[in-house]
Amino acid sequence: MDIKLDFEHKQSAHCENGVVSNLLRFYGIELSEPMIFGIGSGLFFSHMPFLKIDGIPVTSFRPLPGVIFSRISKRLNIKFIRRKYRRNPQKAMLALDRNLEKGIPTGMLVGVYHLSYFPDPYHFHFNAHNIVVNGKENGKYRISDPIMEDFAELTSKELTRVRYAKGTFAPKGHMYWVKENPRNINLEEAIKKGIRQTGKNMLTIPINMFGVKGIRFMAKKVRAYPEKLGPKKAALFTGQIVRAQEEIGTGGAGFRFMYAAFLQEAAQVLNNPKLFDLSKDMTAIGDMWREYAIITGRIVKNRNKADESYDLAANQLLKIADKEEDFYKSLLASIK
Repeated sequence: MDIKLDFEHKQSAHCENGVVSNLLRFYGIELSEPMIFGIGSGLFFSHMPFLKIDGIPVTSFRPLPGVIFSRISKRLNIKFIRRKYRRNPQKAMLALDRNLEKGIPTGMLVGVYHLSYFPDPYHFHFNAHNIVVNGKENGKYRISDPIMEDFAELTSKELTRVRYAKGTFAPKGHMYWVKENPRNINLEEAIKKGIRQTGKNMLTIPINMFGVKGIRFMAKKVRAYPEKLGPKKAALFTGQIVRAQEEIGTGGAGFRFMYAAFLQEAAQVLNNPKLFDLSKDMTAIGDMWREYAIITGRIVKNRNKADESYDLAANQLLKIADKEEDFYKSLLASIK
């Protein structure tokens, strides 16, 4: 049976924000990607040496996959249904088909390594990518992938494979959809809650690997890389930080620019000009992260020799941490 839902696809910078925005638009709720990101408190930082992928410590500029989605659901009073089909791919695909027959666009987590429509440079092991399945024609599923310009297609075999990708954060057939047409949305209060949690997460988590403390912690690690790891491995570790910042999602600088856009929208909704001023400060912080990427890019190019850029990179991180600490304090004060 061929099914093609009247689903509007809009490209976005980050998959989780984009999927939520596109799903809500299907139900008549127009919220931009920056607004989704801000309400969901998507701005974060962590550097976790104890958690490694391919032997390299994990650096993240966002909360865990699914957290933005959960916060949006709670703060906008939108009920979603979630299902996992851990060991039963056939049951997972039948459940998807039933949703499509009922006219329900269905979000899901997939691994990106085997996504056939992805360009080759994007084929890396990451299992928390979000897409929306919104049709099935000629035996192929119609995919709205927020980072792609237009709709894509996957065969049943291809979709099953990415839904059951192996490794860290394995999706295990996870899918989700809107339970009922959302009502009683209090956008103003949702914005304030999103801002408060962002400030709290970046300033008050006591563990030194998270928030502003985490940026300073990473600065200390980066400064010690050459002596501790040697030139080649140090460059590998540093390069992964840049990759997390510039290639996976929108990373450090991109998320800062997105948050600045959120604050501009929030300033209008809340009639709070202080937020507009703070959006300019956040844009400047995003520029500082871009400068950090340029410094670390030189490190990666000179990966077979010692490089004084490690000190420059660490110093830049400390400057960023100071600016971000001042910013979040001002942000929280602006909505008291």
